[in-house]
Amino acid sequence: MSIAITYFVHGTTTDNENGISSGWSDAELSERGIQQSIELKKQIGEKKFDVIFCSDLKRAKDSARFAFEDMAPIIADARLRECSYGTMNGKPSATVEPVQEAHTTEPFPDGESYEDVKRRIADFLESVKKNCVGKRVAIVAHKAPQLALDVLLKNKTWEEAFKEDWRKTKSWQPGWEYILP
Repeated sequence: MSIAITYFVHGTTTDNENGISSGWSDAELSERGIQQSIELKKQIGEKKFDVIFCSDLKRAKDSARFAFEDMAPIIADARLRECSYGTMNGKPSATVEPVQEAHTTEPFPDGESYEDVKRRIADFLESVKKNCVGKRVAIVAHKAPQLALDVLLKNKTWEEAFKEDWRKTKSWQPGWEYILP
């Protein structure tokens, strides 16, 4: 039996507003990000979830709490973290973003690669398969885990995932649907 997953990205952070790529830095939601998370609850309407998983980074936990508190259990999981940019965590996005695709297989200095993120997400999905059969699952996390889901569940290449990323195409939506077979 397949499992329906709806993926949500955390709200805007103070780092986002200041042109910083947080990575594993624990950035705070900005006022705008708090409002986005509160509005998300309204945008998803009647959709209900049995469990909400989120990254253990504060921006994702706070977004999950604002959007889904009292709907279902919220479980933080470190496997849903953003890619660790290593020595580039918390550096200007103008420095980090142009080199992200070069780190598909090669880790960031003292960090990880997008393939490392994919392995984390694959391990997370195995847990979901074992524990969430027949449940509606929501995930609140970051860019790299979402791209990894595109690679793992939509059979995209990393190149396609990066090219079609909603951040580049400016096509945000209130949730992306995935099916875990």
